[in-house]
Order: sequence, then structure tokens, then C-alpha cells
Amino acid sequence: MHLEFRHLRTIKAIHDAGGLAKAADILHITQSALSHQVKGLEEQAGVELFARRSKPLRLSAAGLKLLRLAERILPEIEATEAEFAAIRQGRVGRLHIAIECHACYDWLFPVLEAFRRAWPDIDIDIRPGLAFNALPALAREEVDLVISSDPEKLEGITFNPLFDYSPTFIAAAHSPLAEKPFVVAEDFVDQTLITYPIDRARSDVFSLLLTPARVTPKAHRQVELTAVILMLVASGRGVAVLPDWVLREVKYQPDYITKPVTENGLTKRLYAATRAEDIAEPYMAHFLRLARTEPVKLQRA
Repeated sequence: MHLEFRHLRTIKAIHDAGGLAKAADILHITQSALSHQVKGLEEQAGVELFARRSKPLRLSAAGLKLLRLAERILPEIEATEAEFAAIRQGRVGRLHIAIECHACYDWLFPVLEAFRRAWPDIDIDIRPGLAFNALPALAREEVDLVISSDPEKLEGITFNPLFDYSPTFIAAAHSPLAEKPFVVAEDFVDQTLITYPIDRARSDVFSLLLTPARVTPKAHRQVELTAVILMLVASGRGVAVLPDWVLREVKYQPDYITKPVTENGLTKRLYAATRAEDIAEPYMAHFLRLARTEPVKLQRA
């Protein structure tokens, strides 16, 4: 027996309508075509599906079995079709994010909150366990977007520029560097430098300043959380270089001083890496717009 979805729809329409004429209207076919379809289905099944002498037309025992099948399967088919239509229209999808930037949570959560309100059907997640293997995970479709400040040339991957930021020096208010208008590489020689637990090649202060100048700080301490870095700095246990958006509030507190790094300051650009084919998705484009505008508001604040 070759059973198709249209057969199940036919059985349900006739049952709901109580006759062929109304069922044909529901299915948008002629009554003749509907009768032919029912006859063909009965020939395949080898049994009658309707008690034809009854008014309204009633299903036989075999027909009721098909009706129960239709009532179970058709709603699932309709739901799947609706999901596919929503995917084609860009209303549903997945946005799983990996972050190579520890400090990015400060601006990312406000962005995700605004995104969630606009796209409630998008599955959002942050995958912290993939932070050190983020780009290969993006290529394997384990995540859909990677926040990074280190663009690479990778086939099928697009690095979408978000915004520029300034790595900024922060120390305790009583630091001997408080009187300087800016800091340079040599100022770190006798300092304990506190950074996030990442490779030096991915650390702004090392890649942009210390490594090119061949300067090594007196000590190097790695700390996971921004709040703990700031607490250690305020206690005079070290100095740090953090993105400007992190320091938008603490730089006005009496426990700290902040200074540009070098006379002209440092500038770094943040990117959102995506698979090239995903950029056209409406929800992805909206996320990128939010990620370009919301952090700038924090910087200006």
C-alpha cells in the first residue's frame, strides 16, 4: 500500500466535512477528482474506507484507523512546514557564540538582551568551553559566531568588523605612574602585570606594546574575572591594560588612575567571525548591527 500525505488529508477532510462535496471545497479540488482519489486508495488498501449508505458519510473501521493516523501525523507535518517557512523567512534559527575576548561579556549581554526581544525564536547560547578552539568550532558548525580581535584568512569564514577600542592602562591611585600623562613599554619593567589567562600573542598589551619593544614585566599574573583584576589593581598588587569599555565607570573612582598606552594611545578592532553563507540571514545581520552600535554607546557613556 502506497500511502501519501494527501491521502491522509483526504480522509480527515471527508470525516470533518461529512461528505465529498464539502471535503472537495476544503481540499480545493473537484468532487470528481476526490472520488477518484478515494477509489484508488480503497483499491490499494483492499478494503472499503467509508460506509457509503450512511448520511452524513461515515468512515468504516479501516477508515477510522487511517483517520487516527492522519490526526497523529498531519499536525507534525504542518508544524514542520511552518518551521521550514520560518527558517526561509529568517525568523527562526540558531546563534551559538564562542568568545576569544574575556572582557566582551560587558557589552555582549546588553546586545543579546536587545537581540532576544527582536528575535524571540532564535536559539541563543554562549559556548565558553570553545573559547580556545573557537574558529575550528565555527568551521565545524558547532558555533555560529566567534568574537575575536585577531582576524585570520580562513576559507568560508568572514570576519565582520564591529568597532574599535582602546586598550587602556589602569593602576592604583597611589601608583608612582599616576603623574605620567601616558605609559610606555619601559614603565612595565618593575610592575606586576595582570592579564586574562590567554596566550601572550592574543593579549593586547603584549602583542601591541611589550613584545615589539622586547620588554618583560617584573611579574605576570593571570586572572579569569575582570572584577578580580580590578580588585587586585585597587589593592596595589599589580597593574593592567583593559579595553576602554571595561573602564567606563571605574576610571572615575578614587581608587584608580587610568592612562593612555603610549603618547598616541593604542587602537584595536573587534570582529565577529561567521560562516560566509550565514551573513545573509536576517537575524545574523541584525545581531551584527547591534554589536556595532551598542558597545559604542557604552564607550561614550
